[in-house]
Amino acid sequence: MNGLSIQVIEGGNVFVGEIGFQKKQIHIHNGKISALTDGAGNQKATIKLEEEDVVLPGRIDGHIHGAAGFDVMDGTQGAIEGIATAIVKEGTTSFLPTTMTSSSDRIAQVLQNLNDYIHSQKRTGKAEVIGIHLEGPFISPEKMGAQNPEHIQKPDLDTFMAWNEKAGSTIKVVTMAPELEGALAFIRAITDQQIIASIGHSNATYDQVQAAYKAGAKQFTHLYNAMRPLHHREPGVVGAAYLHTSTIAELIADGLHSAPEMVNLAFRMKGKEGLMLITDAMRAKCLGNGTYDLGGQQVNVLDGKATLEDGTLAGSVLTMQEAFTNMKNFTDATLEDLVYITSINPAKQYNLYDRKGSIDIGKDADLIVLDKKGELKMTICRGVIAYQRGC
Repeated sequence: MNGLSIQVIEGGNVFVGEIGFQKKQIHIHNGKISALTDGAGNQKATIKLEEEDVVLPGRIDGHIHGAAGFDVMDGTQGAIEGIATAIVKEGTTSFLPTTMTSSSDRIAQVLQNLNDYIHSQKRTGKAEVIGIHLEGPFISPEKMGAQNPEHIQKPDLDTFMAWNEKAGSTIKVVTMAPELEGALAFIRAITDQQIIASIGHSNATYDQVQAAYKAGAKQFTHLYNAMRPLHHREPGVVGAAYLHTSTIAELIADGLHSAPEMVNLAFRMKGKEGLMLITDAMRAKCLGNGTYDLGGQQVNVLDGKATLEDGTLAGSVLTMQEAFTNMKNFTDATLEDLVYITSINPAKQYNLYDRKGSIDIGKDADLIVLDKKGELKMTICRGVIAYQRGC
């Protein structure tokens, strides 16, 4: 049934808007939800679900480098298409392809490729590229993680504007270190353009993060990782993420980047409206153990852990379905909470809530179906079945 266009979904429990679960039929026309109706026995139903199935909005991954052997920095249409095709199998229906710290020319070429893809992509049957996440090169050498140190640079608005022109003004998020020279002016400038300044790969003090927050920064990149940690005499970046309750923090819930207890702490501190699950996945996702490339650096993957030669964590091979399941197991988050953390919050954060992130009339028919155990049965992208378990 993959590739089948859907008119009516009948049965199961539907998470409607921000209201909660209801017994509704979902009507789809031209890739959008045209109606939500009561009753059963619709003769036009394309899909009839089990009574205990649940229908949720599709997941949005705001930080992903690659999957299934493909990487954003490959700079090809085929690579982005490969990622978009692979990640529907984990319930992801929209994503922000994420760049790495590289040479200015290389970043420009990759952004041009992404721009070309975004404006030519077919938005049915695969995950949709909804913008770009620029991770680096405006980061701290002290907290570079798996980024390439040769190409780290200070924030430069002219350089960024040239890149965003190449990207067709589709950059939505810039991960950066606010303690760098010129960072606060940079944050103000991109915030004025409705681009999110996300604090990450940063050794900033609490006061420096406070200044960045006042300048417009409103997000934290992969909480805990590549940032100054919490200390009782210096709250650091982590402390700032906790105390600035209006901000959103990305979280890699794989039990490796963040211990289960720290995932639980993040949820208790930030709540259902303060977190977004991401994968930060690299090309090795879906491929298993081996040696791979990430931003020009060799990465070894063994039993689900991706590291550089020196042992530094280098992205992940996490799927959104695994992150979802881990979040349930590591915390007391309800299914309703997880809808916020995987769908509603990112759609709002990226200013796409008018068409993504919830099951509402007029929005894109990006949906997932879970069975009674919470396992993924089906992914629907703009009204077309993109993945079905067992097919």
